[in-house]
Amino acid sequence: MEEEKAARAAALASQPAKARCAASTGPVKVSRGMPTGEGADRAAALAAEFAAAHYDDVLRYCRRRLPSWDDAQDATQEVFLRLVRSGARYERRGKPLAYLYTIARNVCAEAYRRCGPAVEPLEVDVPDPAADRTAERLALDAALATLSADERDVLELRYGQGLAVGEIAMVMERSRFAVRRLEQKALATLKQEWEG
Repeated sequence: MEEEKAARAAALASQPAKARCAASTGPVKVSRGMPTGEGADRAAALAAEFAAAHYDDVLRYCRRRLPSWDDAQDATQEVFLRLVRSGARYERRGKPLAYLYTIARNVCAEAYRRCGPAVEPLEVDVPDPAADRTAERLALDAALATLSADERDVLELRYGQGLAVGEIAMVMERSRFAVRRLEQKALATLKQEWEG
């Protein structure tokens, strides 16, 4: 498993990410500012270390925000490419996963702006997956759907990924107070919807 992650990290620097969404007009536009010399070695080592530890976490994060598995893989590659490009400037403070989620959030937002929400008609009848869910799960999904995107992000990062409020503030580029308010508002809304 670790060897597979290390191999993915090594392949990151040599493979450009490509957009696969239907609305895309070509490859993802990336800057060419690769570090050189000692900065390149440090950036490559940093990317390999982070990819070995957090590649799957970043991939899951991107998958929840993008319409297809291929788009999520491309976005994850782009996250680590940007880490390589900016690695010489990275300072070790807090959890590295918070830094990666910040990059991933920006990459996913750019992909969404570029492609828009992807809705493709299905050509075959697919059974409704919601039919297998319990009533509680459906109620929870309905309650989560009433939250804003920022509120869902805060809850996911806080309870799904285990980040502290300060780390979420760094990811979302907001104050800790604003993150705490979003969390409180989201939890109050969920409670009201649940008890409804």
